[in-house]
Amino acid sequence: MIAIKKTFWFHLVALVTVAIWGTTFVSTKVLIANGLTPVDIFFYRFVLAYLCIWFISPKRLFADTVADECWLAGAGFCGGALYFVTENMALGLTLVSNVSLIVCISPLLTAFLVILFYRNEKVRKTLLAGSVMALAGVAFVVFNGHFILKLSPAGDLLTVAAAFSWAFYCLILKRLDLRYPTLFITRKVFFYGVVTLVPFMPFLPLHVDWEILSRLPVAANLLFLSLIASMLCFILWNMAVKELGAVLATNYIYIVPLVAMITSAIVLDEPVNAVMLAGCVLILAGVFLGQRRQASRK
Repeated sequence: MIAIKKTFWFHLVALVTVAIWGTTFVSTKVLIANGLTPVDIFFYRFVLAYLCIWFISPKRLFADTVADECWLAGAGFCGGALYFVTENMALGLTLVSNVSLIVCISPLLTAFLVILFYRNEKVRKTLLAGSVMALAGVAFVVFNGHFILKLSPAGDLLTVAAAFSWAFYCLILKRLDLRYPTLFITRKVFFYGVVTLVPFMPFLPLHVDWEILSRLPVAANLLFLSLIASMLCFILWNMAVKELGAVLATNYIYIVPLVAMITSAIVLDEPVNAVMLAGCVLILAGVFLGQRRQASRK
C-alpha cells in the first residue's frame, strides 16, 4: 500500500512538471516579443538556474569516475544545448505545428531506445497503444483544426533530432540516477548545458541588452523560466524518471501541447475549436491508458 501511494505521488510529480513546461510557450513568446532570441532565453534561464541550484545541491564538483562525468556532460548536451538549439532552429525552417507534433514522438523514441539498450526491460503493448492514441490527440491540437502539413526536410529532421536528444537525455538519467543524488545530477546538467552551447554561439550569437533585461515582463518571465520551469522542473523530472522509469515518465510529455493550448487561450486569447477539444480527449485517454496499465503492473 505504501509503495502504491509513493508511486502515485511520483506520477503526480511528472504530471505537474509537464503542466508547467506547457505554460513556458507563453513566457517564451513574451520574451521573444521583447527582443530576446531563443538562444538568449536558453542561456539566461540555464545560467540563473545553475547559480540558484548551487546553493541547495551537494557541493561536490565531479562524479566518481571520468566515465560518469562524461555521461553527465552528455546529459547536459542532450537535455540542454542540443535539444533547444535543434528545436529553435527548426522553428525557423518549418511550421510550428510540425515542430510541436514531431517533438512529441520522444516518448515513443524513449520506449524504442529502452528496448534497444536495456534488453531486460520490456515495454507493454498497452503503453505503446496509449502513446499512439495520445500522439493522434497531439496532432489534433497542434494543427488547430486546419490539417496543413508543409514538409520541410531540414526543419523536420532538426525536430526529429530534438526528439531524439530528449529521449537520450532520459536514458542517460536512467544510467546515473541510482548512483548520484538528483540535485547533483540536475546541477551538472545545467552546467554542461551552458558549456555545450558555446560551440553553437558563432552561428547563434548571444545578445546582451541590459535595457531589455531590466524590463519587468522580461525579468519576471526569465525568473519563472529559470527558477520554476528549469531548476524546479528539472529536479522534479529527474526524480520522476528515477522512480517511474524513462518510458513511463516520458509518456506524460504528450500533455505539454494540451496545457500550452489552454494557457494560450487564457493568456493570449488564442482560439480553441472542437477539433482541438477532441484532441484533448484523445491525449488524456491515451496517457491514462498507458499509465494505468503500467501502474497496475507494479
